[in-house]
Amino acid sequence: MNEILKKAINTHTLSKDEIINLLESDGSELYKAADSVRKIAVGDGVHLRGLIEFSNICSKTCKYCGIRGANLSISRYRLSVEDILKDVKQGVESGFKTIVLQSGEDAYFSKELMCEIITEIKKFDVALTLSIGERSYDDYKAFREAGADRYLLRIETTDKGLYNNMHPNMSFENRIRCLNDLKSLGYETGTGCLIGLPGQSIKSLAEDILFFKELNADMIGVGPFLPHPNTPLKDEPCGSFDLALKVMAITRLLLPDINIPATTAMETLNPNGRVIALQSGANVFMPNITGESSKNYEIYPNKSGINASNSDIMVKLDEMLNLIGRHVAKDKGFRK
Repeated sequence: MNEILKKAINTHTLSKDEIINLLESDGSELYKAADSVRKIAVGDGVHLRGLIEFSNICSKTCKYCGIRGANLSISRYRLSVEDILKDVKQGVESGFKTIVLQSGEDAYFSKELMCEIITEIKKFDVALTLSIGERSYDDYKAFREAGADRYLLRIETTDKGLYNNMHPNMSFENRIRCLNDLKSLGYETGTGCLIGLPGQSIKSLAEDILFFKELNADMIGVGPFLPHPNTPLKDEPCGSFDLALKVMAITRLLLPDINIPATTAMETLNPNGRVIALQSGANVFMPNITGESSKNYEIYPNKSGINASNSDIMVKLDEMLNLIGRHVAKDKGFRK
């Protein structure tokens, strides 16, 4: 195990079998190694991304997702441009240097409307991440030209059979096409995976990590699967917090200078989940700064941190980070 970790620290490369060995280890030495690589590569600053969930309307029917179009029990909403910009303004005034616009795959937000929104947000002098799903090359190009800096599109699993099972009427090949388009257009490109999907194997998780390395992704989000009561997977067990932490830590070893969020899903499973993640390789925190409507953006149940004000978020974050020897980063958090 020590030899594998030494190799990872020194070369940032591992074979699939070596990754599997780390995934099957107890994790303690792995987390320490990932934290040390994080400290050297990206420092002690934690980058804050203000998350605005501006529509929970979605045309897709992903089996694990609470806002899937087939869920008739959810109260749907769509923020106006004015409300989006209001949330952005409040976030910027609270000190956020990056805004993340996230939604379901909502066709109402056309290429033209999104470009209008992007242009207005960029007037606030912030980095802008979009997370709005699969779009055409022309759409991605227009968003980039309007000023979008980053794009988050999680692959969820690189096991093609599992992907197709979890994503009815979607195409694994199109997901890959989208990620390649984003990289080619110069976005900082984020992706990631769910840990604990029914039928997922340790081998496929190792392949996910190698895919992140091959893509040379700029941000990776890793979180445990959490079953939603209004989805086909409602009776499945939760994913493993520890296994999600291991995937995240190994990703840090192989891609030392990328941005890795301590995800909300980790804190939903473990009250100290995001702190533990920050001590195991993570360097990004994505507080929700959407207004009241965000309680209906329920990808999974019991989502952590949706009722705090922006000022409360900042105070609590400062206190939390001070306790673990970290601080809020002052820059926009581009990949170094």
